[in-house]
Amino acid sequence: MENNAKIIALAGKGGVGKTSVSAAIVKLLCEAYPEKRILAIDADPAVGLSTALGVEVKLTIDDIRKEIVETVEDGNTKAAIELLGDARYKIFDALVETDGFAFIAVGRPESAGCYCKINSYLKEVISLLSKDFDYVVIDGEAGIEQINRRVMEKVTHLILVSDASKKGTQVIQTIKSVADELVMYEKLGAIINRLPNESIIPLVDTNGIPVLSYIENDGNLAAFDIQGKSILDLPENSNVVRGARTALEKLGIL
Repeated sequence: MENNAKIIALAGKGGVGKTSVSAAIVKLLCEAYPEKRILAIDADPAVGLSTALGVEVKLTIDDIRKEIVETVEDGNTKAAIELLGDARYKIFDALVETDGFAFIAVGRPESAGCYCKINSYLKEVISLLSKDFDYVVIDGEAGIEQINRRVMEKVTHLILVSDASKKGTQVIQTIKSVADELVMYEKLGAIINRLPNESIIPLVDTNGIPVLSYIENDGNLAAFDIQGKSILDLPENSNVVRGARTALEKLGIL
């Protein structure tokens, strides 16, 4: 079966609002395509997307990885091989199904050891899993290497999120140059988030990365954050929802 899933990955410096934008994208896709299968992957070790989408996480992919590694370290290779074989079923245990979308968290790697074989196996399992979906939204951590290493090497749409700061825009330029080498992507663009006001737009320099939308600070979002409310319930006229919609329209997804 030819997999035509649209895989939308978001990356950028920490603290620029990637998770809120990711959640707004999930919200817009659920509303626009109620008949489609949508998967949200939280690939940021901070696991904030679950909160933003009001999902409770009981098991992460790193929990599964850790179990396999511990079995190997105990010297039980046979059991570890069996666990690897079971990993694809376990990943379904880690999948949370909600009304409009499914959700899975990659989690926080417990140690820095190289689990290359396990990583590549689990990455294959995630890729297999994503074949069951029409849209996959990945909330990535600061770099793109980790999406490539731990989640998948092919994304169709790469969205680089930055604030207006020089540091933020430099980070997305670096990510783009890494992505150009590591990641197969079809379309790429930036979202400049958390703008104090529109007047500073001309000062923002992305060094040629096309900007999909500019999002001003969002009072609704701040209030939702404080109350721990799901971004799925944000009103349509919220800045982050409008900005995410503009970006998806420019990418041809909406």
